[in-house]
This record gives sequence, C-alpha cells and structure tokens, in this order.
Amino acid sequence: MANEATAEQAKERGQDARATLKSSVANEALAEVLDRHTAAGSLWRAEGERVRCLACGHRCLMAPGRRGICKVRFNQGGQLRVPFGYVAGVQCDPVEKKPFYHVYPGSDALTFGMLGCDFHCGYCQNWVTSQALRDPASTTRIQSVRPEQLAEAGRRAGARLMVSSYNEPLITAEWAVAVFQEAKAAGLACAFVSNGNATAEVLDFLRPWIVAYKIDLKSFDDRRYRSLGGTLEHVTQGIRMVHERGLWLELVTLLVPGFNDSDEEARQMARFIRSVSPDIPWHVTAFHPDYKMTAPPKMVSARLVRVAELGAEEGLRFVYAGNAPGQVGGWEHTWCPKCRQLLIARRGYVVREYNLTASGECPRCRTPIPGIWPQGKPNVTSEN
Repeated sequence: MANEATAEQAKERGQDARATLKSSVANEALAEVLDRHTAAGSLWRAEGERVRCLACGHRCLMAPGRRGICKVRFNQGGQLRVPFGYVAGVQCDPVEKKPFYHVYPGSDALTFGMLGCDFHCGYCQNWVTSQALRDPASTTRIQSVRPEQLAEAGRRAGARLMVSSYNEPLITAEWAVAVFQEAKAAGLACAFVSNGNATAEVLDFLRPWIVAYKIDLKSFDDRRYRSLGGTLEHVTQGIRMVHERGLWLELVTLLVPGFNDSDEEARQMARFIRSVSPDIPWHVTAFHPDYKMTAPPKMVSARLVRVAELGAEEGLRFVYAGNAPGQVGGWEHTWCPKCRQLLIARRGYVVREYNLTASGECPRCRTPIPGIWPQGKPNVTSEN
C-alpha cells in the first residue's frame, strides 16, 4: 500500500508539473508541440531542485515544472529543457537586410529562427514568432529539421553566412550552435541577430562558432527598456562583452516617434557606442506601426538623417540610415572616415558600387576599414 501511495503521489506531482507548464503559456496546444522539440540544455546550473538558466540576462531560476520568462526553456525533473530540432522560419536574403554592412557586402545569408523571446516589445515586427507562447493572437507552424539539412540548404542557395534571427536567438542558443557547427564545416560564416540581453556564459558558448553579432540598442532610457521586458544595463553590458570577445559588432536602433528619437537620447546612444569603439557601425532605421504600437506615425526620412548626423557629430565613423532606400542621401553608403572616398554605394539592400581593396583598405588613402571583407569584389548591381 505504501508503494502504491508513493507511486500515486508521484503521478499527481507529474500532472501538477505539466499543469503548471501549461498554465503559464497563452497557447497550450503549441506549447505541447514545442515541448516535444526540446533537448537537454547546456547553459544552466543546478541550484537544489531548481535550475538557473544562463542563456540571457534574466538568469531565470526555475522550480521543477516551471518555465522561464521566454516560455520555451523549462525545468523538467531538475534538468533544463531547451528548444531543439525545428525552425519556424527560414529565408535566404541579402546580408544587408540583417543589417550587416561590414560583413561580406553583397552576399546572401541563410537565416533561420525558432519561437519565443525574453522581451515583449510592443512594436515587434516579428511578433508572430517572438510572442508565440505569450500572445494568443500569435499562431504559427514549425518544421522539424536537422542541423545538417540547414547547412546543406545554405550551401545550395549560395549563401555566405548562416544567421540565427527572427525570434531571440539567445534563448535558443544550443540549437543555434548545433546548426553553426554544421554550417562552419560546410564553409559558411555564422552570425547572431539579437536584442543583446546576453550573459558572459552564452557569449563564451557562441564565440567559437560565430564571427559577427548584431544587437538592437532600443533606447537609452532604462524605464522604457523595462517596458519592453529588459534593462538598459544588461544590454549595454552585452554590447561591451560582445566587443571584448573580438566578434564583429554592428548596432541597430529602430527610431520610434516619441519613444526614443529625441536629439538628446540619440546623442547619449552615440556617446555610449563611441565609448566602446567609434568603429562600431550604428544603423538608425525607420519605425512603422506594427503589432501593439500603432499610434505613433511612421518615422520620416528627414528624422533618420538628423539622428545619423548626430551620431557622426559624436564621433562615430560609420553611421547608416536605413529602411528608406534613396531617401537618406549618402547615409546608405560607406565612406572612408579619413579622406571621404566612397567605398561602398548602396540602395536599400543592393550594393551598387564596391571600391575597397582586397585587404579592406580605402583605395585612395589606404586607411584600413574595419569589417569582414571578401577576398575579391562582391556582387554589384549597376544602376539601370
């Protein structure tokens, strides 16, 4: 009888744990599907029966049967289970779309993503995937896949890079590394497109497999960062840690009217970036109403240009204005910071002219231009 009672209690505890998992998500059916596409995680440590996740700056401490803030990493029987073996989106498109302007210009990147995010930005343009277990309006399908299949797809597509993006890749870092291992063996360079809410542990885990990292610097106001689900301190620390590890780093700020587009905040962001390195490219891109943030108007190109000018005034050497092809003057292009020679001309995601030397120098004054450059000239589309 004692053994039967113990077994029954264990069964009830298991049911309670599953109920707890289900109760913490907006879409229980999708959660059950995703929970079957998991593996034992690498980025965690045990703290008694609880597990401490090390994949993002939240460092969630999860009791058995509980999920982290991201909703896709959870404690099952004292072990952290993490997303593995599927994609929710795969696309091959120009590396400039990520955006990376100093990484193999004119090449293509095979980009893959999963589901979930550790933030909840009200203007997220990828909310269908990032908020999948948080918002019942988000419905999407996943596709089972093996890492070697993605590497082969990149090779067949002629991609130069393999990029983890769409959702927040920090919370799916174990899967990303499994893909990157195969992609690197196939000759592809690998990169991350992230919100920057990183830990030292996850960056050290990623470092052997990636060459470049893009971070969204969403604001320079901690109160506003907290409204998105993060903190300014964690993201600025993440930026510094990525740079310290020698990864090529580019930053993006989506300018939202009335949220982060004041002159003073732009100057604060630029000063911070310069304190890390004036050579970090800073992309300022145009907001358009999306998801829950539909009240602010679409950002006008004149404001993009003004913020780009402020970044240059604060000493940044490579500032770009995006999402407005042909409307921002020379701010789409790369210029030599010393002699102002045009080095790379762009219109939107298309490279129109490429003048760097094979060693990545300005052809006029021989100033080295920081970045990851191709050995030969990339694909260039001439004006018609």
